[in-house]
Amino acid sequence: MLTPVKKVPIHLQSAQNRVYIKNGQIVNHDKTFKADVYIEDGIIKFVGPAADITVPGGVRTIDASGKLIIPGGIDPHTHMQLPFGNAVAVDDFYHGTKAAVAGGTTMIIDFVLPNKNESMIEAYDKWRSWADPKVCCDYALHVGITWWSKSVSDEIGILCKELGINSFKTFMAYKGLYQLNDSELLDVFERIRGLNAVAMVHAENGDIIAKNAKRLLAEGITGPEGHELSRQEEVEAEAVHRACILAHQVDCPLYVVHVMSKSAGIEVARARQRYRGKYIYGETLAAALGTDGTHYRCQHFGHAAAHVLSPPLRPDKTTPEFLMKLLASNDLQTTGSDNCTFNKKQKELGLGDFTKIPNGVNGVEDRMSLVWERGVHSGLMDPCKFVAITSTNAAKIFNIYPKKGRIANGSDADIVIWDPQATRTISKDTHHHACDFNIFEGMTVHGVPEYVLVRGRICAENGEVRVAEGFGRFIPTPLRPAFVYDSIEGKLEQEGEGEQVPLNGSVTKKLAELDVHVAEIEPPSSMFSGNPTPSVASSGVGRVDGKRDMQETSFSLSEELDKSGVRSSIKVHNPPGGKSSGFW
Repeated sequence: MLTPVKKVPIHLQSAQNRVYIKNGQIVNHDKTFKADVYIEDGIIKFVGPAADITVPGGVRTIDASGKLIIPGGIDPHTHMQLPFGNAVAVDDFYHGTKAAVAGGTTMIIDFVLPNKNESMIEAYDKWRSWADPKVCCDYALHVGITWWSKSVSDEIGILCKELGINSFKTFMAYKGLYQLNDSELLDVFERIRGLNAVAMVHAENGDIIAKNAKRLLAEGITGPEGHELSRQEEVEAEAVHRACILAHQVDCPLYVVHVMSKSAGIEVARARQRYRGKYIYGETLAAALGTDGTHYRCQHFGHAAAHVLSPPLRPDKTTPEFLMKLLASNDLQTTGSDNCTFNKKQKELGLGDFTKIPNGVNGVEDRMSLVWERGVHSGLMDPCKFVAITSTNAAKIFNIYPKKGRIANGSDADIVIWDPQATRTISKDTHHHACDFNIFEGMTVHGVPEYVLVRGRICAENGEVRVAEGFGRFIPTPLRPAFVYDSIEGKLEQEGEGEQVPLNGSVTKKLAELDVHVAEIEPPSSMFSGNPTPSVASSGVGRVDGKRDMQETSFSLSEELDKSGVRSSIKVHNPPGGKSSGFW
């Protein structure tokens, strides 16, 4: 196996690295308090009152008055320089991690995706050789299980025991490429459980998608709108429902990546209720929280195609707030970006066939500010919950806590000094990505990182980003995360996101006004029943039927989603442009 050589600039090779942060408000996932922080050699050495420490000479002092001191963000879902057909994502491990640091994220977890019949070990070595010389912040890896055999089973053991991997992604989509059938999924989940690792799933019904895509193309629906029409909400929700049951049958913990719709979020929430908070964890994306699928109706192919990812953004404009409420109530646990960026020319590979549009959007830079704006500034959650869903929960699920995800003695000095009142306007003209489009273009967000420290190094300061290629390290993720397995094995009564911190009054009032208790929400009546699935024109959110001019049609449906009378308008639009199928 390869051992990539890291080239760290001379000015970063010094062992001495001392920073003192004073007068700030520490925010961890479980409590917030006033304290100073002293950092040396990349490690937090002291957290407490100023009176309890004598600061040595030669220390950089930062005054954090009026600011929050929070753990650096952990983005559990990125795809840097991912090959997609004839294209490669333009954010490589340098540009992608530079953008991450600029936005307050100090660690990413990327995905190794072997080709079908490729050795997982060889694919792992390839990803390490791409990442190690380039990363500006620390990173870890998940590994995709894209086919199944005895050799794959054997290599999973090697990855777990020797190469620092504890999480494996399976696919229920991409028929003929990555998709595993139910029998294979059961075998994979059983193998993962036997190693005390964590299973992950891309949950969409690949058989339905393949059939819908073929039908839509035959009907002349070739633009980006076809992508969403081929894989609507219930296609995602059905797969989430099935995946949770399959994993539970073999006692395997399951992390559902990129939950993009209300219906899928409801299925995660119902599974967590069914299994008493054990086994199931859910992630949603910055994209799903910050924008929606109405962009697929745009007549400009470049704009519509730039929003293509899988599962797709949903045309229902109430989806972002709904998903944020699931995060606030711990029905979903983490926020990722699924950062996988392509330029205009690359997206045009799908002109005339939406299935060939490279899938992927930006998000690694804007995730933290966007979640603050839509979550904390809007009154849906407090700063402690923000820290949980942007950093701590990911650290716990993937077993790197409290090394990461906490401001505490002995933790890595991955720290953000956060200005909750400052604002910035997101734009492709100012972002640090290598791509030429930003799906959050023109959005003004509250919450800006004033300083970003990566293992004690000040890598961003008042908008100026100073990163070093290769400074980041690969972080092994050990087996048997206690956060996941203690509850399964009966050592904890129930699994939450850690110690609970009471919401402040304004947040509690806001959630009460929204009247949401997801555990009681029912999905559309057509879902998972034995009755034939209705077409989209009927009372359920169903499959695509008949011939329609997708460039012109737009309509909405209302479904009773809550027994207690909370109505949610599920709008199904037929956009114009074209969505594609991708591997994330």
